[in-house]
Amino acid sequence: MWPILPCAYGMLVEKSWYKYYTADMYNYTLLNRTTMGVPLALDFAAGEAACPAKGQPPPPDYACVSGNSSCANATFTPGYICKCWDHYAGNPYVPDGCQDIDECKRPQVYPCSSGAVCRNRLGGYDCPCKFGLKGDGKAGTCTHIFSPAAKATVGLAALVVVIVLMVLAHQLLKLRKFYKQNGGPILEGVKNIRIYTSKQLKKMTNNYKVVIGEGHFGKVYMGTLKDTQHVAIKKTIKVNEASKKDFIAEIIIQSGMRHKNIARLLGCCLEMDVPMLMYEYVVKGSLYDVLFKSKDNIPVDTRLRIAIGSAEGLAYMHSAVESTIRHGDVKSANILLDASFTPKISDFGTSKLLARGNSMQTEWVTGDKAYIDPTYMVHGIVTQKSDVYSFGIVLIEIITRRVAIYDDNMSYAKNFVLACQDQRVRNFVDNDITSENDMEILEMVSKVALECLKLNPEERLDMTQVESRLRNIGQSE
Repeated sequence: MWPILPCAYGMLVEKSWYKYYTADMYNYTLLNRTTMGVPLALDFAAGEAACPAKGQPPPPDYACVSGNSSCANATFTPGYICKCWDHYAGNPYVPDGCQDIDECKRPQVYPCSSGAVCRNRLGGYDCPCKFGLKGDGKAGTCTHIFSPAAKATVGLAALVVVIVLMVLAHQLLKLRKFYKQNGGPILEGVKNIRIYTSKQLKKMTNNYKVVIGEGHFGKVYMGTLKDTQHVAIKKTIKVNEASKKDFIAEIIIQSGMRHKNIARLLGCCLEMDVPMLMYEYVVKGSLYDVLFKSKDNIPVDTRLRIAIGSAEGLAYMHSAVESTIRHGDVKSANILLDASFTPKISDFGTSKLLARGNSMQTEWVTGDKAYIDPTYMVHGIVTQKSDVYSFGIVLIEIITRRVAIYDDNMSYAKNFVLACQDQRVRNFVDNDITSENDMEILEMVSKVALECLKLNPEERLDMTQVESRLRNIGQSE
């Protein structure tokens, strides 16, 4: 990648210190994490005098501050150096820097006989004889204590145990494979998201008993955390090596989103073929449910608040994070409403990262065709303006309370646009709206929808402008 992305920095450092993040290459975030430099080990001696004599208190600036350490006079220079005790390793110059080592991982240095098992302990190790033997494993004197018949019995029992363990190990390896495949080792270091095991997920969903919805990738389940908080748990995209980096980067960004109009990502489970994501539960369900599955009247001021809040959430997503996101599946079913009708953008399963400065990217998405940008349908190009078009369809649904339907002629949007142009938009307004003032408000909202639905993406408003226009309508009201 040198012609496109030449190196921006380099360092000589102990390899265990650095953990790789994709953002380090693309957004140079490493510089923000290393303002004080990076650690480098040097050969040196401390102080100008020898080690304090036995029984003599150490000087105030005594460098050997770790427990399990001792002082040794420097060989070639004045001063002294600090060393961890035998069977300990680490940094004696910092508190608790010398930690116990696992001698069992160094059999060449700390051997046990063939009839013994190595066991680590604080400050040393032991070599107890294996089951059925007695003696001293370090001295090599382990001998048999069981008769052949006893051995056969024990062997049969051991075989059963081994078979059980092999089954469990196979299951564990399978879980670990999925965990690694889905980016678990990297996501472990993300502060704002909790990683749950498949066992925990099964328990909190009561074995996936309560289904509260269904998306492109499968059912959405109700879950309950230990503090009785309800959560929504849903499948996301299947992750492979080609998509792993994008999936991880997207989860990291989603976990950092804190906005009242975006459904918060609380956690994930990666021990499955398809990862499961956990979001906050929103009590009223989706805007689609409220508009089309309920017969309750929805006041115009409530509809306007839903439109403004939804636009604010999308505008935040488009512009308020380091790597902007385009949702890719904006529709009324993916706008959730809480008890006070505050909207929350949800279902990021098809969302895509969009690096700043890159206005377009070609790929296939799985969104609802009734909401998809016609430009994408022709050219396969998805941009943030595609989200704007989809939001325009949502505005039509809010105004008319007529569900968006797809056909090859895009009749749903075209008929509304023509009605707006011919000053006939009132013919499309929800029949429950009778007030002249409410009619005027929805006419103003329809003009915003018209700006979102322009066929040329360059002529459309961006989401920040959509939010601003809708807020102005609310203020005028």
